[in-house]
Amino acid sequence: MKTYLAKNGEVEQSYILFDASEAPVGRMAVRIANALRGKDKPTYTPHVDTGNYVIVINAENAVFTGTKEENKKYVDFSGYRGGRKEYTAAQIREKNPERIIRDAVWGMMPHGRLGRAQFRKLKVYAGSEHPHEAQKPTKISV
Repeated sequence: MKTYLAKNGEVEQSYILFDASEAPVGRMAVRIANALRGKDKPTYTPHVDTGNYVIVINAENAVFTGTKEENKKYVDFSGYRGGRKEYTAAQIREKNPERIIRDAVWGMMPHGRLGRAQFRKLKVYAGSEHPHEAQKPTKISV
């Protein structure tokens, strides 16, 4: 038997739709990261982008368990002394709700050239509307 290794041109990529209001952020981020990398397919190859495009809607309704809404910190740093700012998850939800999903998924992706290319296939929207209806995304429940 020979091990199958996918090549760049022969990978079929489709669109998958996740609803962020259905499951906790961490559990959903694992499923999203696996779909972006292609680990949910039998043709997964570590050095080839075999993943799908992922659309996440309702990011403003993302669910946290426990006291993470008040205690989880998001940190920004400008690069200057004293330029570190901390925000809670509730503040981030008001200011930029897409960041909650993006940061959770980015932490689970490989931080190299291939991981960045796979992460670009993630599309996050705060509301329930998205401009990808023509691609006919398949809805995945978590």
